Amino acid sequence: MQSQDRMNVGNRTTVTEFILLGLTDDPRLQGPLFVLFLLFYVLSLFGNISIIALIIIDPCLHTPMYFFLSNLSVSDCCYSSVIAPKMLADFFSSKKVISFIGCAAQSYFFTVFGTIEAYMLAAMAYDRYAAICHPLLYPLIINSDVCILLVTIVYLGAFFTAAVYIGCIFNTSFCGPNIIDHFYCDLMPLMNLSCSNTFVGKTVIFSVVFSLGLLCFLVTVASYVYIIATILKIRTTVCRPKVFSTCGSHLAVVCLFYGTSLFTYLQLPSRDSGTQNKVVSVFYTLVNPMLNPLIYSLRNEQVKRAVWKYLHAKRNVID
Repeated sequence: MQSQDRMNVGNRTTVTEFILLGLTDDPRLQGPLFVLFLLFYVLSLFGNISIIALIIIDPCLHTPMYFFLSNLSVSDCCYSSVIAPKMLADFFSSKKVISFIGCAAQSYFFTVFGTIEAYMLAAMAYDRYAAICHPLLYPLIINSDVCILLVTIVYLGAFFTAAVYIGCIFNTSFCGPNIIDHFYCDLMPLMNLSCSNTFVGKTVIFSVVFSLGLLCFLVTVASYVYIIATILKIRTTVCRPKVFSTCGSHLAVVCLFYGTSLFTYLQLPSRDSGTQNKVVSVFYTLVNPMLNPLIYSLRNEQVKRAVWKYLHAKRNVID
């Protein structure tokens, strides 16, 4: 037993790289999938960068709601950029290899920006709760200092959470095998490759996910329960759609994010769960970041007005 422990410690650095199996090994699908996911990635970057630029240049959007939205768009840009370039390059690689350090970095930043997304959605839900349920006190509840404080807490909390994750995973020994049945360095497949006892690490990760993740989820759900109850109390039905439209786009983004995340991490293991996880992972790494700015553009009247105002101003300059 002792010699086996020494062998594990001694072989801790024997795994210097990991092999990613990718989305599919069917050569007929490589080209179409590359074009499709490249399109998703480009649209995601274009949409989110456009939202950020629009919020910066339009004074009408210099409000707490759009301050949070700009940070969400930054997170979406980074979130997809951590995964997409490597995944796209691997479509034309015969051996999809990622170094040990590269895998750790990808896992860390993927966790950082995914966590920022969850925390930011909770902050945005609280912002909508304050605006709709306490409109007279809203300037006092959500002011510039509170916005900066909430965003600072979101970023610090995300970096701390990711550090705990990566510390629990990459502080263990990897002495083979080194094949990851995924298109990126996902946390649980990595943990399953470790040849050390991962009970403590999995317990710590579960505790962090359960406590902080549940807190974000409860804040988001509770906020919308109060919002919907407040909207239903409005006597004039004419005002209800107008009030609900102020948070409808955010609610759609919340449903997309938590729907794909819960499906991935709460489904029962099955023979096809690996393939299902890959498909759903594509949604929350590429599709969701692409859809988020589209949802906010189509469902948010203020954003649509800002877009038309900007396009009209550009046309006048050209004329």
